[in-house]
Amino acid sequence: MLPQEKFAEFKSHIRFWGFLGLKLLAAAGGALGSVWFLNLFWLPYTPLLTVINGYQFSYDLVYTSLVGVWFLFAYGLFYLAIWDQRYRCRTCLRRLRMPIETGSWGFMLQLGRPQIEYICAYGHGKLNVEEVQISGTVPPAWTEQGDIWDELFAGSGSASGKEPDFDR
Repeated sequence: MLPQEKFAEFKSHIRFWGFLGLKLLAAAGGALGSVWFLNLFWLPYTPLLTVINGYQFSYDLVYTSLVGVWFLFAYGLFYLAIWDQRYRCRTCLRRLRMPIETGSWGFMLQLGRPQIEYICAYGHGKLNVEEVQISGTVPPAWTEQGDIWDELFAGSGSASGKEPDFDR
């Protein structure tokens, strides 16, 4: 691998994981903001960085129930951030589109196990997700497509530097 290719691959990994980090920070900010707003309604007021009001948590049933609901809300924010990242292109970070069901249980030896295949609309790659996971959790398989424009223009003369043939 050339150093430029290694740098480009490293840059795409940093961008992918950095985007996940930003989404997790936004989820943490939303969770902390919502618990801060919840703490405004109970005395004594808690400092900004203190998450749960220790004076009210185990003594006030309403406050304890609302903190439980807040915990579920915060957990849901983090879950959505990770779930959204799973279905994004590893190169351009756009949402993967066009789910296609491949394989069949009836023709498993010919077509393979049932999977759902998502593709990047810009041709960067595809993601194969197992439809039914019988033997445990199977991680989704990302497949790089490479540059699709090379394949499209390989047959024409314009890709090789020659003039295009308009007589066809």
